[in-house]
Amino acid sequence: MRAWPSPRVLSKRPLRVALSFFKTMAKRALRIAATADLHYAKHSRGMLHESFAEISRSADILLLCGDLTDYGLPEEAEELVADIRAAVRIPMIAVLGNHDFESGHEELVCKVLDEAGVNVLNGEAIEIAGVGFAGIAGFGGGFGRRMLNAWGEPLIKQFVQESISHAVRLEQALAKLQSEKRIAVLHYSPIRATLQGEDPEIYAFLGSSRLEEPINRFKVTAVFHGHAHNGILDGKTSTGIPVYNVSAPALRKTGKPYRIVEL
Repeated sequence: MRAWPSPRVLSKRPLRVALSFFKTMAKRALRIAATADLHYAKHSRGMLHESFAEISRSADILLLCGDLTDYGLPEEAEELVADIRAAVRIPMIAVLGNHDFESGHEELVCKVLDEAGVNVLNGEAIEIAGVGFAGIAGFGGGFGRRMLNAWGEPLIKQFVQESISHAVRLEQALAKLQSEKRIAVLHYSPIRATLQGEDPEIYAFLGSSRLEEPINRFKVTAVFHGHAHNGILDGKTSTGIPVYNVSAPALRKTGKPYRIVEL
């Protein structure tokens, strides 16, 4: 197993990392495995055990890009954690997805994940092996000229404000990173391109251009997101930054429910 130096945590909230994993720096590229939209339910234990074992053998870090549970219940997170504990031996970073908020128990879901060594980022940043990771769920709002703006009814303004808030917190997390390589970990997409295959009527609920702006400004190395079950796997921001849709349902159409990218 490849070993890495101790992570640099850039957050006020303590994050858990397998410190025994980080001892010496290897010269080859960092291998990032990523997946999303696992939707673990109350009886899903074992569903991804084999995939997690493969990831642990083949990659150096695992990104979990939201919708880890089906209804956002801690007992669903326990099912996922059972497979993680049994198979994963590399550092893990996660963000929550909309399903993880469904029951209003997102703090308990995070606690279960944290106790299993998963670093759940919510507008925070962490550096591992000289690579910086900034993570947040993100939110909807639409793209480009069709992006929803804060005008009209109070509920519309609240929706737009939530979208702005996630973009600002992503910006703040990216600003903390001093590493040359920076990775954005999201659930919602920052670009329209990876949503091709989804019904255009729901694009506004799958992501927002507001997330793209800080990604471009901070010259992020790559972006990983989920949420787009029927989207395509690859896209780029307006400045050419690679964006990977790692939704497991989309990935399964071409092979395994995860993807490995080397940086």
